[in-house]
Amino acid sequence: MSIDLSQFKQTFIEESDEGLDVLESGLLALDSGTADDEVIHAVFRAAHSIKGGAGTFSLNEIANFTHVMETLLDEMRDGRRAISKEAINLLLNSVDVLRELMAAARDDVTPSMARADEVKQQLDALLAQSDDEPTEPATKEETLAPVPERTQSGWQINFRPHEHMLKTGNDTLRMFKELASLGDMETTCDVSMVPEFALMDPELSYLSWSIRLMSNEQIGSIDKALIEEIFEWVEDDCDLSIEPLDAQIATADRVQRAETGSATSTVTPDAIKPVSPEETSIVSTTASKTIPKKKKLSTETGSIRVGTDKVDSLINMVGELVITQSMLSQMGDEFSMDKLEDLREGLAQLERNTRELQESVMRIRMLPISFSFQRFPRLVHDLSQKLSKKIELKMTGEQTELDKTVMEKIGDPMVHLVRNSLDHGIELPEVRRAAGKDEIGIINLNAYHQGGFIIIEISDDGAGLPKDKLLAKAIEKGLVSPDEELADEKIYDLIFHPGFSTADQVSDISGRGVGMDVVRKNIKELGGKVGVSTEPGKGTTFTIRLPLTLAILDGQLVRVGNETYIIPLVSIIESLEIETSNINSIAGMTEVYKMRDDYIPLVRLYEVFDVQPQTTRLQDCLLVVVEGDGGKAGIVVDDLLSQQQVVIKSLETNYKRLPGISGATILGDGTVALILDMSGLLALAKEVEPVKYYA
Repeated sequence: MSIDLSQFKQTFIEESDEGLDVLESGLLALDSGTADDEVIHAVFRAAHSIKGGAGTFSLNEIANFTHVMETLLDEMRDGRRAISKEAINLLLNSVDVLRELMAAARDDVTPSMARADEVKQQLDALLAQSDDEPTEPATKEETLAPVPERTQSGWQINFRPHEHMLKTGNDTLRMFKELASLGDMETTCDVSMVPEFALMDPELSYLSWSIRLMSNEQIGSIDKALIEEIFEWVEDDCDLSIEPLDAQIATADRVQRAETGSATSTVTPDAIKPVSPEETSIVSTTASKTIPKKKKLSTETGSIRVGTDKVDSLINMVGELVITQSMLSQMGDEFSMDKLEDLREGLAQLERNTRELQESVMRIRMLPISFSFQRFPRLVHDLSQKLSKKIELKMTGEQTELDKTVMEKIGDPMVHLVRNSLDHGIELPEVRRAAGKDEIGIINLNAYHQGGFIIIEISDDGAGLPKDKLLAKAIEKGLVSPDEELADEKIYDLIFHPGFSTADQVSDISGRGVGMDVVRKNIKELGGKVGVSTEPGKGTTFTIRLPLTLAILDGQLVRVGNETYIIPLVSIIESLEIETSNINSIAGMTEVYKMRDDYIPLVRLYEVFDVQPQTTRLQDCLLVVVEGDGGKAGIVVDDLLSQQQVVIKSLETNYKRLPGISGATILGDGTVALILDMSGLLALAKEVEPVKYYA
């Protein structure tokens, strides 16, 4: 039976993305000097797994390139080569190349090999230096480290796979083929655990082997580490022992077997038929014992990894729902008025089960924000070297969970803010020393939950924002009049104005304020807010406030005529009855409402959406005060209905994008209600020519 391996290719690529993350984070840890021996082992195994999987799927460009990386990492792992900054930087460039090759493999296109060939030549050149140029002297611990075991006679290998091993995608035939390439191999198969044919499960493993692997003159001695490497994928899925053979015992045993004709087979590489992709199962590409398991967000395929605990919770909720449905169904068949109270209890239980099921489904979409944070160590590493700055990145709250859709869209704004802190926030080492600071600047990324929101803080201990310079630039651009007095908060908020920048010269990395309007716009599209606080000479903090999910929101239902609209609760400041004495008009047309010491514009919703209202008399209407675009407005509605959680359906996906509308939902009575986008609604209201009303 042939197996089409192409169905597993996408899984391999997603697992390789995990391996590349392990590679990058491990290399950055090695570069900082904070890593232990286990990190270099994990990095090596990650590269080895990618190479092995790429060979399985005939991705030869990836396999060949990774092989050179693996050779360099092997020398570093064994202490034959010092861990230098040059080697780390080259390996980080190699990770970038692998990401490009993986992207080409994901899209089934021929990769461009220009950069890959260039980096491969640099790797080869670095490897060639080891023969001619001395490396750093070994430390005392390295000098005393045990030399890998070698033997001229061979090894006794006892290999008993666990029953489930074949289900992990591993293939004993491939392992034996690799063993046979190391020397002369003799195997004895134990079939005592094989059940009767009727009881046999073809997906389980019942066999075990006793293997004698002996060196020969052509190949020479066999390193135990090479044998362990072959079995490293299954070390948690089998019972394995590897013991050295004494030369005399091995020779006597070989003679005895020749005389008695024992049922032991001698295996050479040529004796094992090459296995084509159509004849084998997929080979596992994850070293589960040494490489940390991480859920991986794959924006390319729209898939996520979900913990089994969340799946189990979902299954339990479905079970409870089925029980409740069965109870209500039976009650409906035998219903009478004396069971009315039981019916109410059943419906209340159904409501609880539905809410719990909804929460379980939403938890499946929630992923740790570490998936967004993980790109920044590399970004800080590369840019700090380019800018000749010393910068340390600290991350807290990495396990704070966020909806995957929000996470996918918040990445670019966060990158822009971090790049600004790197380029214009943190000073050069000599400037920091002159100011009495540590020459190593600190950038902090912090995430935490607050109510139904996630708060992300990006702070630095740099120079801070220059208030006087910001104000002078705003006056120069005509954004602020020379005699106008602004609070500090308003001055710092100027950096979010389109095209606003105080940089003396714009770098290729960033300019404080350039593109910040795009950052605010993107965050607002997610229903969030961004603010800035700073202290000159002490640093700057950007605070992003985002909803936990874009799939469900808490909304206030309002009625205008016969139409029902939903205003997100997060946008509502307060609701009140209108007092006509507080209404004024500007230029005889635009209506404003005096609310305490502030005047807010009025938006008659029926004018914006051209619907028939219940009344145009403001004293008979209600006012919902909302916040949008940094200002307040009063939305005139006929009535306030209930508050409830609503599931957002995209209008853009199902119809087209509409100004002032962020989506729609289906209410309990089956009618469709539009969800209002406050920023878009207020912009749309400015374009509507108001009608003169007399309250």
